[in-house]
Amino acid sequence: MHPFRRISRNPRSNIVRIGNREIITQGLNSGFWTDLYHRSMSVSWPVFFASAALVFIALNGTFALVFLLGHEPIANVPTGNFMDLFYFSIETLATVGYGDMHPQTHFGHFVAATEIFIGMSLLAVMTGLIFARFSRPTARVLFSDVAVVGPYNGIPTLAIRLANQRQNQLLAAEVTMTLVRDETSDEGELTRRFYDLALVRDRSPVFALTFRVMHSIDADSPLYGMTYEKLAEQHAEIVVIASGIDETLVQPVTARTSYLPHEILWAHRFVDIFGWTEDGRRAIDYRRFHDTVRIG
Repeated sequence: MHPFRRISRNPRSNIVRIGNREIITQGLNSGFWTDLYHRSMSVSWPVFFASAALVFIALNGTFALVFLLGHEPIANVPTGNFMDLFYFSIETLATVGYGDMHPQTHFGHFVAATEIFIGMSLLAVMTGLIFARFSRPTARVLFSDVAVVGPYNGIPTLAIRLANQRQNQLLAAEVTMTLVRDETSDEGELTRRFYDLALVRDRSPVFALTFRVMHSIDADSPLYGMTYEKLAEQHAEIVVIASGIDETLVQPVTARTSYLPHEILWAHRFVDIFGWTEDGRRAIDYRRFHDTVRIG
């Protein structure tokens, strides 16, 4: 039995994804309004625009209902006509003002002025969020679907492959590889330990095409003597982080992935993807980027 104590899950549980592993967290204040900016930056584009559309509809619907409280506050709108007031609210919120409908009472002017102020504020917020999302630097680094363990210069070696999908240049590229696993102390306390894995080459002045990351499993390696069964028992995970300076954006970018025990293939190697064209030029076949073959 796993030595961690069993924790019952409740409806307020949250899911945190670390690499390919999901962790259930409970007891933290994760209210919707506590970190709205981070939520707006982290959700997908479809969710972002769908949420903005819902807020837009709800806000205009609310102001249309407020206009209904007055006595003919808007010219050329029949009394009690919700849809016309809704359309007028959209024009006011967007500061368009076609002219067919306009406030004609103090109440109407006050509500319209309030809506214009809110509309200008929301426009500034939306412009800032969209700009921040578009301008956020990202790396399009392709990681191999699996990691392999096989001999390299006679030494068992853990290896993965990276590719720069933009095919521009990442300058001063660096890669780190970390083993994360459960360990029990002499006092019986179970902890999650991190071990940095020494790499054969952990940096490249220019990363434009592919980059093979290798860790020698010698006597000094935390993976020495490990097997799939032992790694699975320890709930182990290999976390890989790649970073560099995008030459086009002139900004630092970072990408990460992780490998669980079933994604590490023992006694395997990657298929060679380098070759030559008929006219003698170097070529790379990315169609076989994830392919492996068994050794022996």
